[in-house]
Amino acid sequence: MSAIVIVGTQWGDEGKGKVVDLLAAYADIVVRFQGGNNAGHTLVVNGRQFISHLVPSGILQSKICIIGNGLVIDPEVLLQEIAVLKSMGINIGPQQLRISEKAHLIMPYHKQIDLARETKKGEKKIGTTGRGIGPSYEDKASRRGIRIVEFMDPDVFVEKLHEILEEKNFYLKNYLGGESLDAGQIIEQYKGYAKQLEPYVADISVEIERAVRQGKKILFEGAQGTHLDIDHGTYPFVTSSNTIAGNACCGAGVGPTHISDVIGIAKAYTTRVGSGPFPTELLDGTGDAIQAKGAEFGATTGRRRRCGWIDMVLLRNSGRLNGLTGIAITKLDVLGGLETLKICTHYEAGGKNIHEFPASLKRLAACRPAYESLPGWSEDISGVRMFEDLPQNARRYIRRIEELSGIPVWIVSVGPGRDQTIIIQNPFS
Repeated sequence: MSAIVIVGTQWGDEGKGKVVDLLAAYADIVVRFQGGNNAGHTLVVNGRQFISHLVPSGILQSKICIIGNGLVIDPEVLLQEIAVLKSMGINIGPQQLRISEKAHLIMPYHKQIDLARETKKGEKKIGTTGRGIGPSYEDKASRRGIRIVEFMDPDVFVEKLHEILEEKNFYLKNYLGGESLDAGQIIEQYKGYAKQLEPYVADISVEIERAVRQGKKILFEGAQGTHLDIDHGTYPFVTSSNTIAGNACCGAGVGPTHISDVIGIAKAYTTRVGSGPFPTELLDGTGDAIQAKGAEFGATTGRRRRCGWIDMVLLRNSGRLNGLTGIAITKLDVLGGLETLKICTHYEAGGKNIHEFPASLKRLAACRPAYESLPGWSEDISGVRMFEDLPQNARRYIRRIEELSGIPVWIVSVGPGRDQTIIIQNPFS
């Protein structure tokens, strides 16, 4: 049995979807363990693009896909995604897609609160997607959430909704200046959702344990990135869940002894969507060129991604927090044509060298990246499939990342297609 966890090492958008899609070919089961439809994994298969928000991307390869208890689920979005996949001829019946009965629901009031809060904050907004993810996790933590198991019981669902909605409407109307929601409308709408989703619901912890005992190969995929983790990220500019590898166990109901490897996904440069600190951000023509060539727009929001040089302080921090055993470098091809490449080796602040990522945003704001320059390459590498066939300077760049991070590079992506990948070491082999 092999159980591999895939995590982002930066601020999300690292290309996890492509790597999961690639490795899913060797897996039996693909499990999503946290987040909601604020994530988006862009996949290109046979020249056709598909963006997965909730359904694990292994569904495109007819793998059993599991939505874990660590997620918050908008049933309307999930059903829309299922419908789109069916229209593409993808097998996505209840035998193929399983949903944890312990996952929490995103309700209409969660989305209303999310949007109203951002509007109220104005320039101080966090940059949330406005899809109700944060408020749903809040209710989960305060024991005011509605799980799928309650959703499947009409009487329990109606009772809990009436209990919660009075408070939510008061908050929406009297503090946020929003509109109250009607319980009857929500009940009627969600009753239809429950009926459609009921065949997919299961105790996925039991199902995963059974698969482990049968020696199945399991791939756990996370959303967002390490530095958006609610505990370990650039708080408060973070997501509302734990994005690091340890949460694969909590968010799917499996023991940590079952995990065999953790692969961290890192772009050959760094990007970030929305607000928050970004030490290596490039506010010049080079940053614009990387953004344009890399088509750096958020898969979920469509927002322009901020771009900068690769940051080894960030990557080493991810290595420690996740216990990375390997790295997958994505979008190496985007750097082609740049005469000089830079790698941030450490930060400088107050006359001191900073090698560890600061928790304090004030201290982080005072840090300036210290760079090491390497020569670039001009060759088109999109057709390269063996590491030794890369230009010398491209190989040197990858090897330097390994040296500075202390973690081996196992996979290198040289284009958006599934086949545009160099596999140095397959974790499932």
